[in-house]
Amino acid sequence: MSELHIYNSYTREKEKFVPSVPGHAGLYVCGPTVSGESHLGHARPYITFDVVYRYLNHLGYKVRYVRNITDAGHFEEEGREAVDKVAEKAHLERMEPMELVQKYTNLFHWGMRLFNNVEPNIEPTATGHVIEQIQMIQDIINKGYAYEVNGSVYFDVKKYAEKYPYGKLSGRKIDELLETTRDLDGQDEKRNKVDFALWKKAPPEHIMRWISPWGEGFPGWHIECSAMSSKYLGQVFDIHGGGMDLQFPHHESEIAQSTIAHSCAPVRYWMHNNMITINGKKMGKSYNNVIKITELFSGNHPLLEQSYHPMVVRFYILQTHYRSTLDFSNEALQASEKAFRRLWEAYEVLQKLSTPSNGNAADKELDEKVNRFCNECADFMNDDFNTAKVLANLFELAPIINGIKGGQIKQNALSTATYQLMLEAFKTYLVDILGMQPLQVQQDGKIDKVLSLLVEMRKDAKARKDYATSDLIRNKLAEAGVMIKDEKDGSVSWTIE
Repeated sequence: MSELHIYNSYTREKEKFVPSVPGHAGLYVCGPTVSGESHLGHARPYITFDVVYRYLNHLGYKVRYVRNITDAGHFEEEGREAVDKVAEKAHLERMEPMELVQKYTNLFHWGMRLFNNVEPNIEPTATGHVIEQIQMIQDIINKGYAYEVNGSVYFDVKKYAEKYPYGKLSGRKIDELLETTRDLDGQDEKRNKVDFALWKKAPPEHIMRWISPWGEGFPGWHIECSAMSSKYLGQVFDIHGGGMDLQFPHHESEIAQSTIAHSCAPVRYWMHNNMITINGKKMGKSYNNVIKITELFSGNHPLLEQSYHPMVVRFYILQTHYRSTLDFSNEALQASEKAFRRLWEAYEVLQKLSTPSNGNAADKELDEKVNRFCNECADFMNDDFNTAKVLANLFELAPIINGIKGGQIKQNALSTATYQLMLEAFKTYLVDILGMQPLQVQQDGKIDKVLSLLVEMRKDAKARKDYATSDLIRNKLAEAGVMIKDEKDGSVSWTIE
């Protein structure tokens, strides 16, 4: 597959990627609601779309990646009341709402840095775009698809569905929604049970509130993304991403309100990653199995047997295609850690091997096999970002690399061009596109620097024939899980077990 094809959730087909503007790509991903800590379920979409962003850049597109921060107005449509999550949590933690937002935004960014996610080009906040949301709501009212009742504004879903295919993205049918929607507080003022709020009137005790043509209130959840995506990417943009749990009602509502506001469908390709389950169960507060990112890195959670390095979590996520369900377990992450170590060690060995000077390969069959493994990586990424198959091919190369190092495979078995192709494949796919880093690197590299210093101290002790100190450093590091290996060429390598 020589050209990029994306599975479009809206059409349920793989389609050739043709951007709105040649050479450019607009990517919008629904960001976190910063009323609390991000958890394991949040890791998957942001790592998934980080790879999408990296790959589009790799293909030469000038990408504008927009990922929002929901810091107000995200109330529960299915709750008994329209509760603003940020305001509610701020009250519980005895903070100003913006103080709480800053706390959890900083924590989210910290987690994204540890996962080695590239920062988006624009990260707009809901509170910073209330004017745009109000304007969009007023436009939808003027076009006859929204109505105001008692200071709140609702989108008329039933009227929209008479002309447009409401429910196509999520597979929901309007008649079934009318029958199954529960009777909730505030339903009396709606024309139809399925109508969703564009703006909610703020009760007297509500902290976060803005002045609007309909009185003081706050925006609905769905209108935020429509207003911000269209402002920074245009009325029609290329890719909208998020978890499949957002298909309904969030993304379905985005399509409806944006279609009316702009008189056209807003998105060319809808992408949705599948869910992460934990030991076969959906992650949720009711199951008491929500693992926060801080707990994942520290190991401080009843379901965790140990702490897990951010790169192990990233590797674990990318070993499965983004549209497949991913089941979390300690065994799965521990297996991912061992697998990633093997793959990264093979890459490090490859970097140290001497480039063969022969123009032709001594083993043509092996040379062709290596070429195929390398060249297929592009085909796999072009086939709806299949990172799982890319990693599988890199694993096929690992024993060949180790065989050359160990002498089981002659160094001239591969041609110079094939050796360079293999080195380029690891650098391009494992590092640049999949975003992997060595396990020794954490945050600003302090751990890496400390261990390198200890290794140098041991090397110096050996040079002075102070073997007692040399052995002491080696043994103490081994007790801490750091294994030192003296290479034949006199260099020293180390790994964390």
